[in-house]
Amino acid sequence: MSGRPPIRYAAALLACAALLAGVWVWAAMRRPGPPGQCGRAGRPPRLSPDYAGAVIPPNIAPLNFRVAEAGVAYFVRLRSASGEGVSVASRSPSITIPAKAWRDLLRRNRGAELRLEVYARAADGHWDQFDTVRSTVAEDEVDSHVVYRLIHSVYNLYVTMGIYQRDLESYDESLVLDNASFDDGCMNCHTFAANRPDRMAIQVRRGRVDYGNAMVVADQAGVRKVDTRTAVSPAPPAYMAWHPSGRLAAFSMNKVRQFFHTSRQEPRDVLDLESDLALYLADSGEVVSTPDIARPERLETYPAWSADGSYLYFSSAPILWSDREKVPPDRFNEVRYDLMRIRCDVEAHTWGPLETVLSAQETGRSITLPRLSPDGRFLLFCMSAYGCFPIHHADADLYMMDLRTGGYRRLEANSEQADTWHSWSSNGRWFVFSSKRPDGLLARLYLAHVDEAGNVGRPFLMPQEDPSFYDTFLKTYNVPELVTGPVRVRGEDIAGAIRSDKWAKAELPVTAATPRAEGGPAPYSDGGPWQPRR
Repeated sequence: MSGRPPIRYAAALLACAALLAGVWVWAAMRRPGPPGQCGRAGRPPRLSPDYAGAVIPPNIAPLNFRVAEAGVAYFVRLRSASGEGVSVASRSPSITIPAKAWRDLLRRNRGAELRLEVYARAADGHWDQFDTVRSTVAEDEVDSHVVYRLIHSVYNLYVTMGIYQRDLESYDESLVLDNASFDDGCMNCHTFAANRPDRMAIQVRRGRVDYGNAMVVADQAGVRKVDTRTAVSPAPPAYMAWHPSGRLAAFSMNKVRQFFHTSRQEPRDVLDLESDLALYLADSGEVVSTPDIARPERLETYPAWSADGSYLYFSSAPILWSDREKVPPDRFNEVRYDLMRIRCDVEAHTWGPLETVLSAQETGRSITLPRLSPDGRFLLFCMSAYGCFPIHHADADLYMMDLRTGGYRRLEANSEQADTWHSWSSNGRWFVFSSKRPDGLLARLYLAHVDEAGNVGRPFLMPQEDPSFYDTFLKTYNVPELVTGPVRVRGEDIAGAIRSDKWAKAELPVTAATPRAEGGPAPYSDGGPWQPRR
């Protein structure tokens, strides 16, 4: 024998050496400390999503991100006032933060600053350190779940849609209801009583099979399909708001039409040709109203309750056209909604006088989507140039009114694209909203913190486990609602109620429903509850 090792042994030795070298490099990259000698980039790193300056809840899932800087390896470290911090080394620019260490860091540092250090290594082995990125961990938790509709952004693909729920403390998403379960019907405007998932309603529309247009209510009593239409108000329900007590809900009846523009970034537009408001009494099944919220010469929509349930807020605009079938009608771009309210005494079954909270004449803009904070302090609303469907208007912005003073302001949280469809958390310290700020086309969900004085922190994008998720996800997020826990009702039970021939018919009397034809029923009856206060 020559004494030389066989070729196969030499190959094995080389493989072992390469493996050991790889393990050494991996271990070096995983070490808890920062890289050795570093240069200074002299600027913050480019991150996607960018969470710099955001105020985040202490119970949010890890805010994974991509480092949009050239490099062959990356090292990041998260630190705050208390605890060891979290370190992550990666050969990829996608940074995945360990969930357990992240939760511990946030739990220990409520109300404290969160500091993110980012390092990138070039191919020649040189490391650059970027300026520290700072954000804040709030004291206040956000509701654990958000429920939303996912829909294609292309108008003629609306047949594929679903209502989903997302656990904000993790990345778990689950289906609440898929419209394929009732033959591609439409569903919209899910709503919950006091942010609780155990009483909800969804409005559904007929699809390929005519199961009827209905309000589907799910609560402790089960799931039922409710027909709220009457001879004087034949339109199905649309936008809805539960009273804080959960005993009744205000809803709008809208004749909605979509049309298209030829020369703007967002060609779609939506308007109401007619709309009124009414109340659905959950215990008795009655539908009631008053002339002040169902006037034939005005459009009333977007109901919302005050925190104590004593006032019903809504948007109202004059009808400027005589032809109620023409789309778009004449002067559609001159319709601007006022913000109104009316006192509603649930125990005495009486209405108070109609009041103007904020007029379009004063603002020069259309005021829609009022939402009142659960502590009764603030009113969050949207304003746009005209109309009632601001998600299609790039100029749509969020505004905050202090109900103690009546003063209001445009929020710094807005962008150059549509910001709208907002919902408060149960503690009144957070709200979620839809924004088209990434590209002007697809709406994404953002969360923002509100302190006791009404100051709003920099909003942040709802995190995903894969930080590149939104780059290829081509559906839009619609009507987000924060809830305190997961929706327990099964989608099969909701779909079964929709497909069923069994209806829970709303009972009369119906007061103040707007007549739709000459010689029709009177605007309101003199018998029965909920008469207007004389």
